Amino acid sequence: MNSLSIRTLAFILVVFTTSPASAQHRRHHQPNALTGDSLTSGKYTLIFASNDPGFDSLTRQNMINVFFTVYPLEVERFNKNSLTRIVFFIDTAYDGVAATGGGVARYSPAYLKTHAQDVDVVTHEVMHVVQSYHNYDPGWLTEGIADYVRYVYGVNNKNGGWKLPDYQAGQSYQNAYRVTARFLLWVEKNKYKKIVDDMDKAMREGTYTPALWTKLTGKTVDDLWSEYAQNPTLELSYK
Repeated sequence: MNSLSIRTLAFILVVFTTSPASAQHRRHHQPNALTGDSLTSGKYTLIFASNDPGFDSLTRQNMINVFFTVYPLEVERFNKNSLTRIVFFIDTAYDGVAATGGGVARYSPAYLKTHAQDVDVVTHEVMHVVQSYHNYDPGWLTEGIADYVRYVYGVNNKNGGWKLPDYQAGQSYQNAYRVTARFLLWVEKNKYKKIVDDMDKAMREGTYTPALWTKLTGKTVDDLWSEYAQNPTLELSYK
């Protein structure tokens, strides 16, 4: 999900922009606020903060591992100018799953407590950092691309019980998330190999219009969806 309250974001930035990134695994103590770890691998730094003192240490380490595994791959493919310093905030006040904005990914500890294997939520959320779109309209395409990336680069989707849904009558490419992701994979495999790369680039540059589908594939997005609905077969595999 690509949203974050301005109030929360401002608070996190106040906490962390006053302290430069440190050496790997060095801990920064923030009295009466957040406690954050600054971890660095290569050119990337992850600030891992939490206001939940009981947050599971194994889940935390798995999230860190996913970040340093997938984020460089996403940056290399989609946006080499993406941020190199990201904040993860485990927030007990957040009752969703996750939301991202301004280089800060906010996660629900309650969700992760009951879905500890679903650490590829990180893969989805940090793609929103990579996207850095001119604007996020259409939202269905923004979230569909992020879930496409989760399918392609996710490292624990299988154990996390996450998969792309089979096509069902009544679905639409505008359903976003996994429904749109599966459609994008179908277009990639059957019509135009670089559909996601080119859509992502256009969204970032602010040049996306529905006409881009026709320019790249020779068909409107509605015509592509109709063809997909008639033969939605895909061979899928999960890590």
